[in-house]
Amino acid sequence: MKTNKLLTLGIFVFFALLIFSSCAEVQNVEACKTGHTYGFFGGLWHGIIAPASFVVSLFIDDVAVWAVNNNGGWYTFGFLIGVGGLGFGGSKASRK
Repeated sequence: MKTNKLLTLGIFVFFALLIFSSCAEVQNVEACKTGHTYGFFGGLWHGIIAPASFVVSLFIDDVAVWAVNNNGGWYTFGFLIGVGGLGFGGSKASRK
């Protein structure tokens, strides 16, 4: 019985997100690409500050978590290292 309720809730949340995301406004990405191009170290820094950027982006429309004007793979690699570096300390604390 509990599995059935969980499945129903999951389906409801999925369709609610689908409906609400369909109302999102389309942004002009080309206007964002006319500045500094971020590379590996920019991605690393943006990955480190991603949790704070996410919280701020909920309240301020001019703040984004991901830089649109990046150089591609190296920015993504730095971003993933920056975000992934936040979770490594938690496993050591749980070994007590």
